[in-house]
Amino acid sequence: MITKKKKILHQLFIELVKLQKEVIASDLKLLIILEGRDAAGKDGTIKRIIKHLSPRETIVVALGKPTDLQEREWYFQRYTAHLPASGEFVLFNRSWYNRLGVEKVMGFCSKKEYESFFSEVDLFENGLADAGFIILKYYLDISKEEQQKRLESRKTDPLKQWKISPIDEVAEKHWKDYSEARDEMLLKTNFNNSPWFVVSADHKKATHIALITHLLNRIKYKNKNEKLLSENYGLVDPATPEIISNKLF
Repeated sequence: MITKKKKILHQLFIELVKLQKEVIASDLKLLIILEGRDAAGKDGTIKRIIKHLSPRETIVVALGKPTDLQEREWYFQRYTAHLPASGEFVLFNRSWYNRLGVEKVMGFCSKKEYESFFSEVDLFENGLADAGFIILKYYLDISKEEQQKRLESRKTDPLKQWKISPIDEVAEKHWKDYSEARDEMLLKTNFNNSPWFVVSADHKKATHIALITHLLNRIKYKNKNEKLLSENYGLVDPATPEIISNKLF
């Protein structure tokens, strides 16, 4: 039996294919950044977005720990190699914003490196926008209870063993630190040309539908199903000070 959510997702997949056709035909450079707490559902969300897209023009970037050489390079250098060319749709599963999240909380960067990032990222992203990149940034947030449940699931589910990392072990311990780092990041890097949107991600299927709908609404493409995309699911909001103070965990 096909549920209502599955039917909506199927229709959204069709819209994503339309969007990709526009990206290719118009030589657009589309960049989507997904950040969020550990176990917030970034992997699953990206899997849904790319499920029926062309693997040649759709690229998922999930970089690991920087090498010794990369540690000596300009911080943004290793990311620039993965930016979309004309006609490509690139999704970053975590990005240069690692500096304001895990690197800051876990002490992997100096105070000077952390503070200088804010001015550098402003110039970097505005430069990308001036060069024609379309940039959308999503922060997926979940409740402490939901995170605990998902992290425990990783330990017991043999199909999720690859998701376990040393960072998981201290995610709950540093809950407040991550919240404070998140708030500062969203407030200081919510640029006009590359805005942040916050996503309430406790319910996975609803999150996928809401985020994909929002993404499709942000970009112009031919034969858009306006009726399908007119639904407001209430899970995705602009990263305004009011939203950050009142809605996020």
